[in-house]
Amino acid sequence: MSEDIVRVEKPWGYELHWAKTDRYVGKILHIDKGHALSLQYHNQKDETVMVWSAKLLYEIDRGGGPENLVKIELSPGQRIHVSPKTIHRMTALEDTDVFEVSTPELDDVVRLEDRYGREGT
Repeated sequence: MSEDIVRVEKPWGYELHWAKTDRYVGKILHIDKGHALSLQYHNQKDETVMVWSAKLLYEIDRGGGPENLVKIELSPGQRIHVSPKTIHRMTALEDTDVFEVSTPELDDVVRLEDRYGREGT
């Protein structure tokens, strides 16, 4: 028996949860142009994202700390793996769709900065 796809509204767009088990989660993130997810990290969650459409600015800590984030522009088909404890943020340069596959810890988000007033949640 298949479950319905769950749509979760976000201030930056929305998520479509299309797969969820006790071992993995599959989501599509639609990020509206000019909007950004939180500057965040996960304590346990391990994820890989792949841009499906449009362009995305991906900021990630490659060892220099949050003040020295590496900025990478990702186009369709490009992907990036994010290990636990790695600080990162996505900003849509255009209306962008992103596939995310991760371990199932959906509530494991530590927000360091957030345009929508959700820091510390």
